[in-house]
Amino acid sequence: MPNSPSDRSAAPRRVTVQRKGPLLMEGPVEVELEDGSVVTSDRFRVALCTCRRSRRYPWCDTSHRDRA
Repeated sequence: MPNSPSDRSAAPRRVTVQRKGPLLMEGPVEVELEDGSVVTSDRFRVALCTCRRSRRYPWCDTSHRDRA
């Protein structure tokens, strides 16, 4: 259960929101996708795609950047 007493003792995860770009999150993380599948990353920081342009969705591959 996400809000159980044992979860409250753990340090909160930090999420960094940027105006144009990915959602940066301290890892490791598990991400549940719309279809119910779960993907994981054990990296110390992950970039989650918010624009859905990434070929590696839900992980950001910098496809959001303007290509000039």
